[in-house]
This record gives sequence, structure tokens and C-alpha cells, in this order.
Amino acid sequence: MSMPFYVSPEQLMKDRADYARKGIARGRSVVVVQYDDGIAFATENPSRALHKISEIYDRIAFAAVGKYNEFENLRVAGVRYADLRGYSYDREDVAARALANAYAQTLGTVFTTESKPLEVELVVAEVGREPAGDQIYRLQYDGSVADEHGYVVMGGQAERLGGLLGERWRPGMTLTEALDVAVDVLGAPTDEGGEQRRIDAAQLEVAVLDRTRPRRAFRRLTGALLADLLGGAPGGAPKGGPSGATDRTT
Repeated sequence: MSMPFYVSPEQLMKDRADYARKGIARGRSVVVVQYDDGIAFATENPSRALHKISEIYDRIAFAAVGKYNEFENLRVAGVRYADLRGYSYDREDVAARALANAYAQTLGTVFTTESKPLEVELVVAEVGREPAGDQIYRLQYDGSVADEHGYVVMGGQAERLGGLLGERWRPGMTLTEALDVAVDVLGAPTDEGGEQRRIDAAQLEVAVLDRTRPRRAFRRLTGALLADLLGGAPGGAPKGGPSGATDRTT
């Protein structure tokens, strides 16, 4: 009689965590940076259809790395959650903290009960009326939540890129300064002695939560507007982008 196959719970959780981390590390990084008038999001993403940064509600945005179909399902669920809560109570009652907790429960349940964890890492951010009211939550594949301050990097080489970002970020940066730092970090060499890459505006997906907007704070930055912002950094040169494009807001 053959012995039943047994894997200890500790080994099972470790294997699932390793599997999820490897999948997430293959994705291009997303940088989230707080600036004076809001929160900026940037990632290298040439696709104009498959977004990694999206609006959830009036003053709440979502960013993700990992498997697109998995985090897209989570994004849609978040929009439904926010819409239902805003309709049932009040629009002001829709908060990033509650949404982050809901995502944490979903991620944690899948991690512990399903055969395969979700290969995703998320940021849920809410812009406040003042910088002190900004909220940035980072969610891991296992449902763990971190309350981040100032900036966060997700995806491939997140720890190293987060260190580079931490050296340059400071409170009160302008949007131009914040994007300059974010794009430089995204283009950082992958190994010691490598060359810094300059990423064209056309290869970037960039959005902001702008606290100066009256209700819907989310705005995508594209085309000539994004190229101008990237070219307007101190000491910077224009980094490309279609000159005829216009700003698109959502």
C-alpha cells in the first residue's frame, strides 16, 4: 500500500508565496509618488488598451502589477464595491481604507484556500483635500496590507528601485519633479554597471489623483501634455511623445 502524499502547511504556504512572487517580479514596475497637489502613478506600458492604472471612484485610484486578467477582475470588483457603497450611503463614505480591507480579504482567502494564489500586487490610493489626508495602501498577493507614506514601488526589483526612489523623493515636490524622479527610477539599470534608460512618453502610462479638481480627481496624462511635463524637469530634455496628441481625462 502506498503512503499518502503529504506536504506540511508551512511548505505549502512557502511554495505558494514563491510562485506568486516570481510571477509578480516578471511584471514591469509601477511607481506611485505623492506630490504637492496629489498622487502620481507611472509605469512603462506601451499599450493604450490594457491599463495598469485606473480610476476606482471620485478620489480613489488603483494600480497593479502581475497577471492582467487577475488584477483586472479585482479592479472591476473594486468599482462595483465603491459604486454600491456610494449609492447606498453617500459618496463621501467611499474610502480607500475600506476598499483595501476588502481586497485584502479576497487576496488572503484565495492564497490560503485555492490551489494557486493570485499573481498580483496592488496599490489603492486616495487623495485628500490636503497632503496630510492622502492615503496609499500596498496589498500583497497573500492579503497583507501596508500603509505607505510618500511613495511606493511595485513589481520587478521593487526593493532596489524603492531604495533609489527614497533617495530622491521629498515632501512638497511639484508634479514635474515627481514625474522626473519616477521615470528615472523606472529606467534605472537592472544590474551594476548597466546604462540608465530614457523612456519615451509614448511608452509610459501616467495618471494622477489631482486634489485641485472639484470631484473626480483622476486624470490620465498623455501625448503632448506628458511630453511637456517630462521635458520641463530641471536640467531635463524633452523625452519624446506624439506632438499632436491632446490631454485625455477620465
